[in-house]
Amino acid sequence: MGLNLPALYVLRHGQTEWNLAGRFQGRSDSPLTALGRAQAGRQAELVAALPDDLLRFSSPAGRAVETARIVFRGRAFMQDDRLHEIDVGDFTGSSEADLRAAHPAIFADGGIGWYDRTPNGEGFAALEARVRDFLADLDGPAVIVTHGITLRMICALVMGLPAARMAEIEMTQGALHHIGAGTHRITL
Repeated sequence: MGLNLPALYVLRHGQTEWNLAGRFQGRSDSPLTALGRAQAGRQAELVAALPDDLLRFSSPAGRAVETARIVFRGRAFMQDDRLHEIDVGDFTGSSEADLRAAHPAIFADGGIGWYDRTPNGEGFAALEARVRDFLADLDGPAVIVTHGITLRMICALVMGLPAARMAEIEMTQGALHHIGAGTHRITL
């Protein structure tokens, strides 16, 4: 059974230079690309159609803050460390191709399970704990700018899915993810 929460509208930050290069960012950062800024512009249009009284949050990572500034069009928003992306530890800055070649056992099961096995990384249990803590503190409907794996964790918790099923959750950059009452809808 999922968490009983108010409506949540969750956005993944726009494409970054490291996304484009296929490098893992985790807690590190890189700037948005021109496409990333355009994606945030589209998200701003989608958010503009939502009620004005929603709470507004962002991860404090530069790529999320840059996206939030575009999405919220100058309106105030709160930055919350609990919305950071999962820490990928020693894999930060590396390309997926290089990591798959160097660490085949970590990637053997396919999907996103490798995030739970990164050397010196955060793992799903710690991510779940901090996201669950953030959600418990929400006192109203909210718009949240965050990251891919963190977005999936929010979705999994709200929908009552275990972390092992997060790979099944569709996550789209440049979209609006409406999560609530056991449902996940994506608006492009």
